[in-house]
Amino acid sequence: PPRGRWARAVQIVLVLQLLILLTLANGTPVVAKRVLSTHLALPLDGGVRFIDGKPLFGPSKTIRGILLSLLTTAAGAPLVGLPWSIGLLVGAAAMAGDLISSFIKRRIGLVASSRAIGLDQIPESLLPLLACQGTLSLTAVDIGAGVTIFLLGEIVLSRTLYKIGLRDRPY
Repeated sequence: PPRGRWARAVQIVLVLQLLILLTLANGTPVVAKRVLSTHLALPLDGGVRFIDGKPLFGPSKTIRGILLSLLTTAAGAPLVGLPWSIGLLVGAAAMAGDLISSFIKRRIGLVASSRAIGLDQIPESLLPLLACQGTLSLTAVDIGAGVTIFLLGEIVLSRTLYKIGLRDRPY
């Protein structure tokens, strides 16, 4: 029925809007590193080491990156038709997912900025989509599609960003 098609189209647009915000949230720290170099790049963990003697998150997770990510997604949300508060939620949850990934990567011995396909994309896309699930009426299919598209898109985009000099390493 037309009503069902319309509702599905609205959900597809919503997932695309969220994917744009996820890209902003995760891309902003990468661009900031290239544009600002080490200026204001204070490590979020302050160099603290976990009980295993390894860095908590590592030097690539900066206060600057987190703050700029939050500001960018909050400012970008209205530009894609969503409230700024959703942008802020997406940014915060994406950064939380990114920190979880970094914490796990340090525990398994991977150095800062090393690649771990899946671990680098799933938490930072899954957490924001789950955080928005109730407010935006996202279904399990919406969330699964969003995570899958983000994972594949991030791998392709990462290679492009590497070729143009915005990323240190390709995936």
